[in-house]
Amino acid sequence: MEIYGIISLRVVVVYLLIVLIFRWMGKREIGELGIIDLVVFIMIADIAVIAIERYNESFFKPLLPMGILVLIQVIFSHFSLRSRNFRKLVDGEPTIIIKDGKIIEKQMKKQRYNFDDLLMQLRENNIRYISDVEFAILEPTGKLSVIKKEKNKTGYTVGLIIDGELQEEKLSELNLNKEWLYDELNKRGIKNLKEISFCSYENGKLYIDKNN
Repeated sequence: MEIYGIISLRVVVVYLLIVLIFRWMGKREIGELGIIDLVVFIMIADIAVIAIERYNESFFKPLLPMGILVLIQVIFSHFSLRSRNFRKLVDGEPTIIIKDGKIIEKQMKKQRYNFDDLLMQLRENNIRYISDVEFAILEPTGKLSVIKKEKNKTGYTVGLIIDGELQEEKLSELNLNKEWLYDELNKRGIKNLKEISFCSYENGKLYIDKNN
């Protein structure tokens, strides 16, 4: 009976500890986790099982690797917030799968994304016909974001400047150039890209969010 009491106590403590760790690491659904988050979560869960099963060993032994994993996640999150290039390296970036009702098969092959998955996720987004889709974007999490065609509205939000860094490939997608962008920023009294945390192009207009 004493053994069962020890195991039960460890289950409760580990449960509370994991809940606190996960809440501290951020509120996200499992399907929205990045690669690093998912790996850390799985490893912490495995270590937690070991802590419960090996009741005859010190309970504090597994806490060290748990702490190291949390520290790794915090460090990676810090770099992800600071650098978009680091985010792209770790999590990847969104990929346009459908544009103006046409499937971009090259991008599907690149992402190892098949038609069965595409059709399933279109159904989940209540899309009956591919021709009704203006943009379908495969997110780094594997989720498909769908933008339906609407009258008098075209395109979607495109980030031109993120964390003070110019996204030249996005400018090219919109057939815009750096000279035009710098001129628009100058009109708004912005001399340095580092002043901007986020700048996007929406319905033919610039949206700018400066650093606080």
